[in-house]
Amino acid sequence: MEEYTEAFVQAARGNAHWVWQSITFQVPWYTNYFWGLIAISLVVWGLELAFPWRKEQGAFRKDFWLDGFYMFFNFFIFSIAISGFYALIESGSAVFGISMDSLTVIDLSSLPDWAQLLVFFVVLDFVQWLTHIALHRWSVLWQFHKVHHSVEQMGFAAHLRYHWMENILYKPLKTLGIMILGGFEPSQAWIVHFIAIAIGHLNHANVKITWGLFKYIFNNPVMHLWHHAMYLPGDRPKGVNYGISLSLWDYLFKTNYIPEDSGTIVLGFNGLEDFPKDFWHQIVYGFRKQKKTG
Repeated sequence: MEEYTEAFVQAARGNAHWVWQSITFQVPWYTNYFWGLIAISLVVWGLELAFPWRKEQGAFRKDFWLDGFYMFFNFFIFSIAISGFYALIESGSAVFGISMDSLTVIDLSSLPDWAQLLVFFVVLDFVQWLTHIALHRWSVLWQFHKVHHSVEQMGFAAHLRYHWMENILYKPLKTLGIMILGGFEPSQAWIVHFIAIAIGHLNHANVKITWGLFKYIFNNPVMHLWHHAMYLPGDRPKGVNYGISLSLWDYLFKTNYIPEDSGTIVLGFNGLEDFPKDFWHQIVYGFRKQKKTG
């Protein structure tokens, strides 16, 4: 027990130190996610201001500052604690004889650098797509995921408005994805992570982008807006358009749905009017017995 506690504490301390070094510019720019997140956010926000899709939506839309706080809470503050949890997963796996390379299906080390990044990006995105479906279809997980779907006006910062339990859910599955890929991230994985942040921001932004024919590969703001729609098709009441960075999975598995692209649809879910509006009540939501509101 003592070694697990030590692993948890050391991992949390290490991540806290990394965050501080990032803030104080002691981390190389290409792996500095703190200032990288700020830079990407400012660029995408600038696109919203210059080319707004919903022109009646203000620059500081409803819950703008709440979503901004969620960005830093989930990406940095809570990540310090989750890093300790991640260390526990690795330690626990070792007890059962499961190492980071014991489940290898694709050995990334045997591939050229560009192929490593491509496979890493695609496999992790597919794992996240499956996890996203589970968040919608399992009622106990949906109670946590409601936080993300409580957004009423879409903007870039809504990308990282989500319940902290989603970190707990996604992390083990991402670890599984890394195990499948030989137990390591490519040395230039930062490229994939920054691309994923940029795509996620754009998908939630108040801009109209569809990527032309590439819409069948990459997710986009029009497609993702329908994922947040309050009123869903009768044959798919649990959700549509689950794609994270890639839309490919939705088109392959027939979960895609874009009936029109005006951008004027109502967002949320049945019972949104009774959902907590402040951060502190939202982050404890899901642990209490809830009334059936959809």
